[in-house]
Amino acid sequence: MLQRGVTVWFTGLSSAGKTTLSRVVASELRSLGYQIEILDDDLLRENLSNDLGFGKADRDENIRRIGFVATLLTRNDVIVLVCAISPYRHIREEVRNSIGNFIEVYVNASLDICEKRDIKGLYQKARAGQIKNFTGIDDPYEPPLNPTLECRTDLETIEESANKVLLKMAELGYINALSKKTNNLY
Repeated sequence: MLQRGVTVWFTGLSSAGKTTLSRVVASELRSLGYQIEILDDDLLRENLSNDLGFGKADRDENIRRIGFVATLLTRNDVIVLVCAISPYRHIREEVRNSIGNFIEVYVNASLDICEKRDIKGLYQKARAGQIKNFTGIDDPYEPPLNPTLECRTDLETIEESANKVLLKMAELGYINALSKKTNNLY
């Protein structure tokens, strides 16, 4: 099986479901023999960008660094799943342009749902003033104007959202076509 490199960039608020969704997509793709790499912002911040803060310039630099790693992997025919809030449109557009093979997935859930899902208590700390510049509370999140795909994780099951991502990847020619009868990859 020949594989084309692509970056699938999952963007959305904290606790919208980016990491959960990417793991389900990755599991399905791996089971079919695809080479996958997940670039999760939390892990990359610890290992690649631990010198950066959370002001706008540092957030932009963090996304540039993630984009650079994704570019290297994509051009070597790896399917890259990036999970990053990436709150600003201009920097998402910058990495889209540098990577080329790029699918933007807006992982959309209401702020209320994200706060209820937040097992780390980050929203509560942000509302109490213990965390500054928290996206969605005192720092903006700029939703994509024209994402390749939108997954409403507050209205869809994780399986429905993952299937939408896989179908879009097949439609765009990055993975094998889906059987119309079963929606299974073949």
